[in-house]
Amino acid sequence: MQPMHNIPPRDGIDYDESPFLAIWEVTQSCDLACKHCRAAAQPIAHPDQLTHAEGKALIDQIAAMHIPIFVFTGGDPLKRDDLFELIRYASGKGVHVAVTPSATPLLTREAIFKLKEAGLVRLGISLDGSTPEIHDAFRGLPGAWARTIQAIEWANEAGIPIQVHSTISRHNVNDLDNLCSLFEKLAIVMWNVFFLVPVGRGQLDDLLSGEEFEQVFGKIYELSRKANFQIKSTEAMHYRRYLLQHNLEERRMEHGHGHPQRAAYEAGAPTADAKTRNMGWATRRVNDGKGFVFISHVGNVYPSGFLPIHAGNIRETPLAEIYRNAPIFKALRDTSRLEGKCGACEFKEICGGSRARAYALTGDPLAQEPCCIYQPKNWDAELDRQAKAYRHIIETGTLVTL
Repeated sequence: MQPMHNIPPRDGIDYDESPFLAIWEVTQSCDLACKHCRAAAQPIAHPDQLTHAEGKALIDQIAAMHIPIFVFTGGDPLKRDDLFELIRYASGKGVHVAVTPSATPLLTREAIFKLKEAGLVRLGISLDGSTPEIHDAFRGLPGAWARTIQAIEWANEAGIPIQVHSTISRHNVNDLDNLCSLFEKLAIVMWNVFFLVPVGRGQLDDLLSGEEFEQVFGKIYELSRKANFQIKSTEAMHYRRYLLQHNLEERRMEHGHGHPQRAAYEAGAPTADAKTRNMGWATRRVNDGKGFVFISHVGNVYPSGFLPIHAGNIRETPLAEIYRNAPIFKALRDTSRLEGKCGACEFKEICGGSRARAYALTGDPLAQEPCCIYQPKNWDAELDRQAKAYRHIIETGTLVTL
């Protein structure tokens, strides 16, 4: 199988110029204490968080860059008094805004209807267990599960599309079937299965092994074929590889000829079930810093919220300039700089591995994905080449290019 080079993204966006998705951490303040929290959220807002005027200026930049999706996250966005006004301003600029509030007493029916009135296009809410016992233990607040279910019902009443986020770790990996069954009853439009990156409160002991990742991939692939909503993965870029492998096998069985890898890619990787065709392909080349940008509560810009390599601050430099020119962003978009198995992999153009997880576990954002067990087709040849180069160094004392 040959690698796919120079295949443009199907969404038509040049990721060197503009991201597909921008996330703004509107505040670090939150009343929950979730075990996996990236932000290590605090009850009180940071005194130097972006002001209302600075928030509007950021929205102006988002609109000018024509970024399709702009997410307000936290902390808990509802801890900002000007949240509704900011959403209304963004909506007036033609920006499609989603919000990810926390399931606290602030998330009332009135608040949800105000979000709808302000122009919200999607509500993202976290649910990590099919029962209160699982979810509330994870979120650190009794009653969080019940509030989440109530919020979803209110959002349905308000006519806001709902996307549910579930962080998969050892505490709930055996609860996926039950979660899917619950979501089918709740009329959601998308289930975002997030694979843990051990930053903030996300602990290494909760991280699944590479073998367990593959098992979960198989489970969500199976669930996607019967669910009445879309399923996507976050920080599991190698699920795209898993999905493509299975789509290719189905395509071979159906057609038995042609160049299946490129044909499947260009056709949207069709399968017997349309839901799996949509799963994960809307953002097929997006990765940390590649079609994705994160702005912190104080204006710092990062490749993602889980890859804490500071690239600049919007108080000093325009967002577009940081995204396009910051060295870390440019490095992350250059797949030729990927190391280890990721660098040798024939799937690197659509996968590339989680750069955030690579950094969290190795300190190198370009290292190979630590939780992928796939062996690239030419990996043995690459190892042999490196071994010969090292032997040459040892025998002659002369450096060679690896």
